Amino acid sequence: MFKKILIANRAEIAVRIIRACRELGIESVAVYSTADRDSLHVRLADTSICIGPPPSSKSYLNMDAIISAALVSKCDALHPGYGFLAENAAFEQLCSKNGIVFIGPPAEVISLSGNKSMALEAMRKNRIPVIPGSDGNIKDARHALACARKIGYPVILKASFGGGGKGMRICSNPREMESMFSIAKSESASSFGMAEVYLEKYIKKPRHIEFQIIADNNGDAVCAGERECSIQRRHQKLLEEAPAGNLSERTRKTIREYAVRAANAVNYKNLGTIEFLVDENENFYFIEINSRIQVEHPVTEVVTGIDLIKEQIYMAAGLKNPYKAKEITINGHAIEMRINAEDSEHNFSPSPGKITDCIFPLGPGVRIDTFIRPGFIIPPFYDSLIAKLIVWGSSRQEAVSRSLRALDEFSIEGIKTTIPFQKKILSNQRFQEGNIHTHFIEEQFGL
Repeated sequence: MFKKILIANRAEIAVRIIRACRELGIESVAVYSTADRDSLHVRLADTSICIGPPPSSKSYLNMDAIISAALVSKCDALHPGYGFLAENAAFEQLCSKNGIVFIGPPAEVISLSGNKSMALEAMRKNRIPVIPGSDGNIKDARHALACARKIGYPVILKASFGGGGKGMRICSNPREMESMFSIAKSESASSFGMAEVYLEKYIKKPRHIEFQIIADNNGDAVCAGERECSIQRRHQKLLEEAPAGNLSERTRKTIREYAVRAANAVNYKNLGTIEFLVDENENFYFIEINSRIQVEHPVTEVVTGIDLIKEQIYMAAGLKNPYKAKEITINGHAIEMRINAEDSEHNFSPSPGKITDCIFPLGPGVRIDTFIRPGFIIPPFYDSLIAKLIVWGSSRQEAVSRSLRALDEFSIEGIKTTIPFQKKILSNQRFQEGNIHTHFIEEQFGL
């Protein structure tokens, strides 16, 4: 087992990893920018090292500074969390070159997973259902028009690398395709450094459901259930659930089997998710692989009793996967609400600043993953996520009512947050009925 792990991240995920290390008897090393000097992860870690000024490019994305911190502090492993360098194959290679174990998949898996067009081709070869689309990247506008004509409108252009909704453009006819193609390529280049896009058939009201994979270094992969991630605004997730509701057990079981097959198709190692779109008739299609721990991993932990961060560490240390598919049972229902420092009444504009006071909800079935406290200043340089409220109930109905109770208790003063908007979602009748899809927010709230 590792003796010392460097956490190459910040905020709540860094705190989460530090706590797992502490429980395993592993020393933790935190890195931080000058903007995060007073952050909780800096206080909780056994050792903390400043790696640069506030801009991510000069701190949390500075690979040389992070590797130097790991070497100076004599770490034998590094956990990237999510975001920043978590899905950077070059960073994994740099860790390996310096004798540091990267807690995540190997570089070749990260590269394949990150290139969506290559991942889709791997799924096609292994007879895993995929959305009809282009055979690889689109060369030019003429090629895009030909593919769209063959598939049938509407279609969606997607960046071959990256995510978060960037580089995506929906086209309903040839005229839109001609105008949107160059925009999608330009956005892909500016956001991900690669001006490569591919094309897919656009499914109007799908559900976004991801399946948690645990795989050891011998390729023994299992699925630890699924998460419903359909509540999104502009392709950014707001609320997640486990398990997915209103899904037949037959379809659930079938997609789980395909998820494991997908992991085996790319020789997946460590933890990751296989993501699918499911239409109104429960037809399902592979969309991508996320080669890291997900923001929403706590809902799976709550309903399975599995500590996924510890499993990442175990798998990276070479331990065998202790789980068999039949041994992973789902208990009850969990909901995670992302609490962002944003003003939901004014187009979700960022709301950094000083937290003058905060009260966290408690009681049965309530968990908070956060790094904030009274007096802490939320910096304007990073992602707006400041807390995750995770609630468990014996049924989905109980989880929803308990979530509303917890949100009523949750108070953050001094800045604007998305707590009021989360209440609106949970109070919505269609949400309570489980009648959701990826355009739910737009349809119900006009956002």
